[in-house]
Amino acid sequence: MNAEMPEPTHVVSKGMRSPEKVMRLSRMGSSFQTRLSFMRSLTRRISKEKWKFEKLRFEVDEKGYGTSVYVVHTPERTYSLITFTNEIAPEQRTDRVVAKAWDATFNLFDGIPTEADIKRLSENTPKQEAGRFSPSELVLARANKSLRLFEHVASRLSEGKQPDITLLASVGYLMRTTAVYGSGKFGCADREKISNRSETRGSFQVELLTVYLFRWFTIELVEYVARQRGGRKAVSLNPEISKFLGIGNATGLGMAPFLIKHPVLIHKWVLARETALSRVVALKSHTPESLSLFRKFLFQAIQHIAEWNVEDEQQTSRIINTREDLKQLSNWFANEENIKQPLIWERILRFAEANFSLEGQELTVSLLLESHGKLVDELADDMQTSTGIELEPSMSLNQLGELLQKSFNWALEIDFDDPEKQRRFWYYSEEKLEPRFGDRYVDPGAEQEMPLAVGRDVFLLNKKIKGVTDDISVGTFVQNHPEFRNIVRRVQTVVRFPYAEIRDNIVDAEMRPIDLLRFKLAFFGASKFDPKSELWTRITLFQGAPLPDQFVGNDTDEWAFPFCPDTAACLLYTSDAADERSSVDLG
Repeated sequence: MNAEMPEPTHVVSKGMRSPEKVMRLSRMGSSFQTRLSFMRSLTRRISKEKWKFEKLRFEVDEKGYGTSVYVVHTPERTYSLITFTNEIAPEQRTDRVVAKAWDATFNLFDGIPTEADIKRLSENTPKQEAGRFSPSELVLARANKSLRLFEHVASRLSEGKQPDITLLASVGYLMRTTAVYGSGKFGCADREKISNRSETRGSFQVELLTVYLFRWFTIELVEYVARQRGGRKAVSLNPEISKFLGIGNATGLGMAPFLIKHPVLIHKWVLARETALSRVVALKSHTPESLSLFRKFLFQAIQHIAEWNVEDEQQTSRIINTREDLKQLSNWFANEENIKQPLIWERILRFAEANFSLEGQELTVSLLLESHGKLVDELADDMQTSTGIELEPSMSLNQLGELLQKSFNWALEIDFDDPEKQRRFWYYSEEKLEPRFGDRYVDPGAEQEMPLAVGRDVFLLNKKIKGVTDDISVGTFVQNHPEFRNIVRRVQTVVRFPYAEIRDNIVDAEMRPIDLLRFKLAFFGASKFDPKSELWTRITLFQGAPLPDQFVGNDTDEWAFPFCPDTAACLLYTSDAADERSSVDLG
């Protein structure tokens, strides 16, 4: 008996953007954070549940080297950031995954560590991948200083002065992480240990909590170093300046395969965002409050994008276009006739889609969601899943072929017989077990290719099915052709989840991995994307987010588009400052 044809579990409604539109690499690589991004949901929870923060240990010397333990108490549990800082030689300083030493290494510990735990971790955490870890450790991470900025801030504070705001804005962080490992890597706790905890049930919450606590630590560290140098003359950072400082991050290919390996989860992420957008644009009327909020966030976005400067020529061009898009949006919004009419939010979206670059369009989506928190925030609670990929052996081969034609037409339209359409391949490096991106016709290792080329595998499956004359069951087919088992199982599953697949060829000669990185990092809540090549980027995390003592008032969630406190000084940012930025960010 043939299996019933699967129906979509989540139907894309008329008011939602289609998967064909939003799951293209060019648009994915133009993504911005939204209210539903994981950092935003984390800080909302911190504020709502009134988490308590405590510094249990700060045993460091006058240069800031030593051991620290920073703790957060949630309503049900306690988590501890255990950090080891030490001096490293200049030649050891690199953001690459092959590094052997870092300015800081740290763990997020489940509970409060004993002295034995701290001793054990002091011997293992600085070794990172070479260390030995237990399920008590939820996260393993490391970071390097932005040397010149850290030194500048420490020096100025020691003299009783605040740091130069223009230099601060050109970097945005004192330290940057180069890896944040969770979910069972290197012996740390598996995801299953924490997946049912309310505070960590969402995506990447323990990893981002680690980064948030580390940000707090870096600010206290630079102030401590300043006090050691300046004594009574030293001052602390202005609260608005410390709030502006985030944590940098250097991210490469390591996170890209996640988007292909977890299609149902990716569907849930995108479904939540697109549902939120559809709710906003469906509003027929608007209020003075919603207009005021949109105007406020538009102003903040304009300032934020004005301070976004990178060396990459292509991204610089895109930033310039986005600035022009925001000017158009500001002029449109300033027209009284436009805001008097109903369905203003839908008209804003349509105006952006008709006139803006892809980055301008996606930034407009972020702005629309930002001003409607009460309407969309609850969708963040459903951005996770336990659904896996399963095989349905009783389905007929004809039915499987129909699924391919119905849901994978994007893949069947690609001519994979053209060598350039599968020039690239993904593989794990033997040394670091990290994903790499190779040239099939130049680099060795194609026989060790990771099974990530969904479009190509669908193309080959469709070709194979056409060569089978009998309408056999899928079970029989994969018994005879086990090389197709994974792609058959994937097809049968993801047809029920419209946003699950990236509708592009990720092994094409022209494919840019950085599009995958930006898409995922935007869902994290990252900003200030600073591409260093098509393979890796620097970003800023938690810039503008409240620090532990700043969760007061109604504006603790309004940090989507941070800009430096002294706006006038930041807007004087010139090419000379950009040149200085490159020297600041060098390890």
